[in-house]
Amino acid sequence: MESLEIPKQEVHIKIDDSISSSKERSTDLPHTKPIVLMSVLSSIHAGYFRISLSLCSQALLWKMMIAPDSPSMSRLQSNLPSLAFHLLWCLALATQVSLCLLYALKCFFFFEIVKEEFSHYIGVNYLYAPSISWLILLQSSPMMEPQCVLYQTLFSVFTLPVLALDTKLYGQWFTTEKRFLSMMANPASQVSVIANLVAARGAAEMGWKECALFLFSLGMIHYLVIFVTLYQRLPGGKNFPTKLRPVFFLFFAAPAMGSLAWNSICGTFDPLTKMLFFLSLFIFMSLVCRPNLFKKAMKRFNVAWWAYSFPITFLALDSVQYAQNVKDQVASGMMLIFSSISVLIFLGVMVLTAANSNRLFRRDHVLSSKTSPKDKEKSSRLSVATLTKAKLVCSSFST
Repeated sequence: MESLEIPKQEVHIKIDDSISSSKERSTDLPHTKPIVLMSVLSSIHAGYFRISLSLCSQALLWKMMIAPDSPSMSRLQSNLPSLAFHLLWCLALATQVSLCLLYALKCFFFFEIVKEEFSHYIGVNYLYAPSISWLILLQSSPMMEPQCVLYQTLFSVFTLPVLALDTKLYGQWFTTEKRFLSMMANPASQVSVIANLVAARGAAEMGWKECALFLFSLGMIHYLVIFVTLYQRLPGGKNFPTKLRPVFFLFFAAPAMGSLAWNSICGTFDPLTKMLFFLSLFIFMSLVCRPNLFKKAMKRFNVAWWAYSFPITFLALDSVQYAQNVKDQVASGMMLIFSSISVLIFLGVMVLTAANSNRLFRRDHVLSSKTSPKDKEKSSRLSVATLTKAKLVCSSFST
């Protein structure tokens, strides 16, 4: 049999991808913008308000230091122009408005993540941070007096969320079985105390003495309860992540703010005010003498580093008022030391934040860490749903 040979033919297929490549190039930029925005919105949480809180407290410190009725700072007034204070206050205002806008967008696009943060044993405490920042920014305002109607209106608006969160959080601590303070207490729980004390100081500045006493008593009583609970090292405190150890500085921030609030209520730096100042000073020295406690938290940049800044600024504010009252060389020296440390740490954290800007808006898995398997399963389902929603939002932007 003769072998049959099939003739071979070469087929050349030419694909013209000029249209598709041009489409890719044209849609590359529109796709990138919504994806980046959605990534930022899904990553941001209430803990980012530590940045604006540090800026606002720093503005309040500068306002007190350049005040004309500060005899202890008379030698430094020429080196601390009011222009720098105004620029710092405007920067704090811009940062606070930007963070509030981003968080409002997150509430709109990723409400499930916000609900998860609201039920998280650490994240819920930082929901006080926006109100604290607004209240301190209001108290450091260079253009409004406490007796102004607008000032009092804004104070009422910023204080209402604090009282609402107090009702929710403090009520859970002694009524909800799975939310007892012995299980939920952690160093971040002191943010709620600071919120009440900042509001008490603002009320006292306006002359609302009864309101100031109410807020002060609410804050200080719960500070004592939280402090004793954490001092006993109950099982709930063991769930605190290592990367958030800078939050330990809140231990002396609360009594320092309590001293400032009581000074505003009484009008004098009385013995109780000095006791709270000395307590915050002692806790600060105790933490500074243990640098190994923060060694692991400093290995990689985290927004929690801003928790170093505003507590020391609160202590510096307290030292300024102490120096104004005592008027001796030791008090003036303490004021200069703590004010200098506060400014240096603030500038240092700001530089480190700018140097690590690529890590600033990465998703923080700490807020997704739960203690029970049921919560972990719920968190995983939530993350899948969030990614799906982000893709849908991005596709809607592209169309």
